[in-house]
Amino acid sequence: MTILRRALGRRGLLGWPVLLALPGCGFHPLYASDGPAAGPAREGLGLIAVAIIPERVGQLLRQALQARFDHGDAPSAKRFDLAVSFSFGAEGIAIQHDNTVTRIRFIGQAKWTLTKRDAARATVTTGSARVVDGLNTFDEQYFAQDMETESVQRRVTDEVANQITTQLATFFDKHPV
Repeated sequence: MTILRRALGRRGLLGWPVLLALPGCGFHPLYASDGPAAGPAREGLGLIAVAIIPERVGQLLRQALQARFDHGDAPSAKRFDLAVSFSFGAEGIAIQHDNTVTRIRFIGQAKWTLTKRDAARATVTTGSARVVDGLNTFDEQYFAQDMETESVQRRVTDEVANQITTQLATFFDKHPV
């Protein structure tokens, strides 16, 4: 109801025809949460099992992917395996005259392969994702910097998971299961 009020408001009135025209140009939600709008992308994502990814940041990435793929009505029998090779690195980019680092750049890179769970183990599709983030280290205590590093790790893995999910959802939208 509030969307309708905003759309009919003084400023929203100009954008309302655009909203009505979107379905006519082929626009549709890539993966909807439920209801009749739930399409092939959501169904395809629910059929993916994510393989173990080594290291702590790999575990974070795997958990983020599982949270995006698994939904309440997903079938228990998986038809695809997703193997992800993930690297997470850091480099000092702001170095002072006394060789102390005041800014650290974190880079997360993933290469993934989706394979069928059949005798042939055929590769269905592949892709990659890359995220860059950073943090400042000005006179922080060790504990505070450690917590900030964990926060960056979560942000990077969440964004890599978003990129992989979008790529897979686009694939399943074009190639329904």
